Amino acid sequence: MRLRITVLPGDGIGPEVTTQAVQVLRTVADVCGYNFEFTTRLIGGAAVEDSGHPLPKKTLDTCLESDAVLLGAVGGPQFDGLAPHLRPEAGLLAIRQALGCYANLRPAIAHESIADCSPLRPEVRRGADVLIVRELLGGLYFGEPRALDEEHRSAYNTMRYSEHEIERIARVAFEAARERKKKVTSVDKANVLETSRFWRTVVTRVAKDYPDVKLEHALVDSFAMQLITTPTRYDVVVTENLFGDILSDEAAVISGSLGLLSSASIGGPVGLYEPVHGSAPDIAGKGIANPLGAIASAAMLLRYSAKLIGEADGIEAAIRNTLDAGYRTADLATSEATKKRANTTEQVGARVAETVSDMLNRRMAYHAV
Repeated sequence: MRLRITVLPGDGIGPEVTTQAVQVLRTVADVCGYNFEFTTRLIGGAAVEDSGHPLPKKTLDTCLESDAVLLGAVGGPQFDGLAPHLRPEAGLLAIRQALGCYANLRPAIAHESIADCSPLRPEVRRGADVLIVRELLGGLYFGEPRALDEEHRSAYNTMRYSEHEIERIARVAFEAARERKKKVTSVDKANVLETSRFWRTVVTRVAKDYPDVKLEHALVDSFAMQLITTPTRYDVVVTENLFGDILSDEAAVISGSLGLLSSASIGGPVGLYEPVHGSAPDIAGKGIANPLGAIASAAMLLRYSAKLIGEADGIEAAIRNTLDAGYRTADLATSEATKKRANTTEQVGARVAETVSDMLNRRMAYHAV
């Protein structure tokens, strides 16, 4: 197994968490005898400071030549005054578009061992396991025309979706549901928006090809409440770009921290994998960032780009084991006592890597008997 992985550490805590994710991937490669080749490139603010552009051609070319891309985070307040096309976030949108990643998968899982980290009552969140499937290349983020009209002191964006864009993301959701609890919730704003009414029509049509999967529709405002009050009623949630961005961050309360959430952006020839959290410049360089979202994203990389299902399962099991063993970064510390003994980014990453190694070695020894 040869896998070429481009690593884009990015800004803020990005380099810290991607270092731990790469360490776990190297552990998998060493134990299983795989050849994982890592190439590091600049993106976001780091690229702006180096070359004046958030997505340099060298970075893009390397990504397009790789099998998968692992990204940390982009952005920082020092870049807020730049022109929109030069801001770090423009590099992130551009790489998603260039790689053709139209489907963003964002799981939110309620780990029992950190129930006290969530503001939700234990009986509300217990057993929750939601997969949000977000359309990533359409809607307000990419629709034209768009402008900030300084002369007339106004601004506008365009929400636009084609039938093809809606159908392909719907099929990703229905296929995922077939491997889970066979339920899809499609979230829109069909009582107000024409794009949402069209979205609902297309998703309903696609559902006919999946008679084994139950489909329900929900309006985004009421769904935002239900996701928090009754998260266990949902399985796969499919929605458009803006709604998916907001709802997947909201889903962090199910897990207990944004630092735990991973994502996979797939659909094109090269998958892009990144934690859901931002660059968190206020804690960058302190060694206290939670690397589990980035490590879980590395697991998704193995699952979707390398088809190494057992190895991906191993990383996810190691994450659960690490949490069960009491490892906590500062974002998961719920009392003054736990804050004082909170683990560093490196300690948590090392524990996951060690656990993955033990699990995979035991599995290989079992199959060798």
